[in-house]
Parts: sequence; structure tokens; C-alpha cells
Amino acid sequence: VFHDDQHGTAVVTLAALENALALTARTMAETRVVVSGAGAAGVAVARILLAAGLRDLAVLDRQGVLNSQRHDLTPVKRALALDTADHFGRTGGLAEALDGADVYIGVSGGQVPEEHVARMAPDAIIFGLANPNPEVHPDLAHKYARVVATGRSDFPNQINNVLAFPGIFRGAFDVQASAITEGMKLAAAQALAGLVVDELREDLVIPGPFDPRVGPAVASAVAEAARRDGVARA
Repeated sequence: VFHDDQHGTAVVTLAALENALALTARTMAETRVVVSGAGAAGVAVARILLAAGLRDLAVLDRQGVLNSQRHDLTPVKRALALDTADHFGRTGGLAEALDGADVYIGVSGGQVPEEHVARMAPDAIIFGLANPNPEVHPDLAHKYARVVATGRSDFPNQINNVLAFPGIFRGAFDVQASAITEGMKLAAAQALAGLVVDELREDLVIPGPFDPRVGPAVASAVAEAARRDGVARA
């Protein structure tokens, strides 16, 4: 099942993050990421980041970092804890998670105190995706981060799932795909990221929603991935 609020958001987040990492001379495998929010979107974002090669990831809910020492986790959260914070012994709350972190991705709402943001690594990356109020307002985020993105159209770097789902479904329909695979979602993210790679800058890590190249590029990449993954029927 492809759930747009989950997987569409995850695809666009990954695309923007790939370009933000390039701007800050980081690699996915060596980057430390915090995802605040362990609901539908947060879980999907975490899963696609892991699939893309991220290793050091902490996911938080209202009670703090998901880790297997906690006894209040749902099966989904427990499985995620085993794949994320447990590998590095991460525990505690948001302040502890952000201490030295390279990337913050907010999909939870609420406001992150400035003193927490200030504990992040130099040249940080902050994606505050809650609408209408980002978890870290861009004015604050820019004091500590090199790349800032939100879910809003009135700030640069809008992470909006409208960039993903039309092309993903176009590509899937074109080859009569029997499923939406992880490979198809990763291909969609790579296609999105590639559209702005030649004009990359801090305020342009993702194409805009009205960029006419988006739909065709994503559709083509998704169709090709469906064939590679063996789910294309045409």
C-alpha cells in the first residue's frame, strides 16, 4: 500500500536531504539524523532513510528516543528502535538526541527550544515540516543551520508530497506495476534530487511543485525501477 502522507513525504524528504548532504559535504552513511515524530510520516521517513544507507538515526515520540529499553512501545515502534537508536545506545529526550546531531527532521508539530537547536553540529540541516507552524521557524533555524526546509510554500525548500505521488503513480501505471516497491520510492527520490543538482544552493535543494520536469522525471525513474524489481507487467 502506498500512503501519500507517509511515503510521499518520505520520498521528498529523502530527495531534499540527499542534496543538503551534498552541500554540507556529508555522506548518508556518516551522518547523524534525528527524526522527531514516530507517527505515520515519521516511521516512513525513518524507513526510507535506512533504505538509503543511513546508519545513525534516532526517532522520537512524545516520551523520547525510541529504544528497546522502553516498555511502552508498540510493535512498530519497537521494531524501529531495534533498527535505529539501539545500534548506538541512544536514549533520553530531544535535547540529548540533538546534541551533536547533523540533521533534524520534524514531523510532529510543537516547537523545539532554541537551546536544543544550538546543540546541533556545525553546518546543521533542519527540516521542520509541520504546518502551518514548523517545529523550528526558519528565522531561528538559520542561526544554527546551513540548510533549512519546511512544508510551507512561503519559505524556500518546500518539502511537499505533491512532488512525489503524481509521478510515482504515473510511472507505476505506465508499466502496470503490481506493487510500489522500496526501490521505486528510492528511484523517485533520486530523480527529484537530480533535477536541481546542477543549480544546488542552500535555498534550492528540491524542485518547486510547479516545475514541469518533476512529473515526467519521477515517472520515468519509477517505471524503470519497477522493471528492475520485477513488478512491471507491461
